Amino acid sequence: MATLVGKHISLRALEPEDLDFLFTTENNESFWKVSSTQIPYSKHILKNYIENAHQDIYEAKQYRFVICNIKNSPVGMIDLFEFEPQHNRVGVGLLILPKFQGNGFASEALGLVIDYTFKHLNAHQLFANIAADNYKSIALFEKFNFKFSGIKKDWIFTELGYKNEILYQLINS
Repeated sequence: MATLVGKHISLRALEPEDLDFLFTTENNESFWKVSSTQIPYSKHILKNYIENAHQDIYEAKQYRFVICNIKNSPVGMIDLFEFEPQHNRVGVGLLILPKFQGNGFASEALGLVIDYTFKHLNAHQLFANIAADNYKSIALFEKFNFKFSGIKKDWIFTELGYKNEILYQLINS
């Protein structure tokens, strides 16, 4: 079985055809609180981003996979970020579009990325930063044995005030 192909989804690189998908997703203000985005992205900026998405993770220190269903339609994204090959660690974050949530896509994507990072990037650990009130994400990461490592107090500012962010780690022993 291929590394980035699961039973119901596959993970693939960004393609030029993803411009509208990326534009809609990146400019959805409901996602901004978890991405630290504060202004909309233009199609021009996103087109340049896609054109440079071929950069190796060792060079860019990040990589974005598009999560596709069995019809090869994008249902979300899973990102590797803050890749530190010297320390063998990388952050992981994912987003499933609301209309595709509840289908197991996030779980399958996370499993594929864990396998990929440990086998192909030789990572010693993955980490995730999760808002303390994001119970679905907490449950997902705990399902894959990510362990609670600490709380960043008042880390995320929202229209309702400050939220804590939890650090989770999965260490490959």
